[in-house]
Amino acid sequence: MTVRAARDSLRITPDDLAIDPKTVSDQIVEKLRALVGSSLRRRGAVVAVSGGIDSAVTAALCARAFGAERTLALMMPEADSADDTLALSQLLTAALGIPSLVEEITPILQACGCYERRDNAVREVLPQFGDGWKFKIVLPTAVGRDIYRLFQLVAESPAGEVHDVRLPAAEYLTIVAATNFKQRARKMIEYFHADRLNYAVVGTPNRLEYDQGFFVKLGDGAADVKPIAHLYKSQVYRLAEYLDIPEAIRLRPSTTDTYTLPQSQEEFFFSLPYEEMDLCLYAHNLGASPDAVAESVGLSPLDVRRVFDDIDQKRRTTRYLHLAAQLVEPVPEVSVGIEETHRAAGPIGSDQTLSKADPPTNSP
Repeated sequence: MTVRAARDSLRITPDDLAIDPKTVSDQIVEKLRALVGSSLRRRGAVVAVSGGIDSAVTAALCARAFGAERTLALMMPEADSADDTLALSQLLTAALGIPSLVEEITPILQACGCYERRDNAVREVLPQFGDGWKFKIVLPTAVGRDIYRLFQLVAESPAGEVHDVRLPAAEYLTIVAATNFKQRARKMIEYFHADRLNYAVVGTPNRLEYDQGFFVKLGDGAADVKPIAHLYKSQVYRLAEYLDIPEAIRLRPSTTDTYTLPQSQEEFFFSLPYEEMDLCLYAHNLGASPDAVAESVGLSPLDVRRVFDDIDQKRRTTRYLHLAAQLVEPVPEVSVGIEETHRAAGPIGSDQTLSKADPPTNSP
């Protein structure tokens, strides 16, 4: 059988993403200790917790790696945070028995003009927008569409009237740039506490977010180590069950928790809910045809192809987010030292392509 024939005969199901959670957990804990203790020479971890599944699993893994007493959870709500964000974060830290701090970042965001710059951009496309209004940004799904997709502004008046208008590029970019203050302000505080405690900042992206660039450069994309970036979102949920993360967090729908109207991640960024996106990304990483996964995700092969194309487009668009500062000329001594450190620590969080013979169970 040729390579192409073998690839075309693949049939990908959720079982292909099954993991042994104990094995994966133990591997990550071991790597965290090596990276943070030996390579980074830090004595613990700072984790920003948001009430979501990814930060909960990351905090639990850090508590196992360094001990609860050397895992600091930071809760950093702001004016637009959902009502349950802080309560769920506190539920997590109580369950893990880890110390925590609440840092309200609204004053920082007001001082840098986050809300004012954002609201001014919204009013450019919706002049009546004002006090008491709520809004979010929505990107139509790639499924069923061959045309270029445009971001929409969905706003709700205090009277409950809903307005849906197209966002021109300039206003869209300004709104996103202004809201990015939130992630960057949080990261500034994370590094303050990491510096004072001699801890490492531990990032929380899963594989979907890491691969597709669903993070802010020098915001939530900044970290000293990213221990679950190799795990698909469904695998993170499996780890959460094994790590006994509180059920209320495991049942909470994934959200950006950035805009004033509730917003799912697939509304803003991903083409599909995470279960289907996991399988499509896994299939695409294998070089499988759309037919290999179409039945499992309940889509036509044509729509799976559209999702594959959207994955590639996002990789191209967000590639710069993964890049370190570019040097005009190389600095060999520094580069060699960095490479040696990475080789010694091992490839945790790598984004290597998987094969059916090398399933994600052993991917750390």
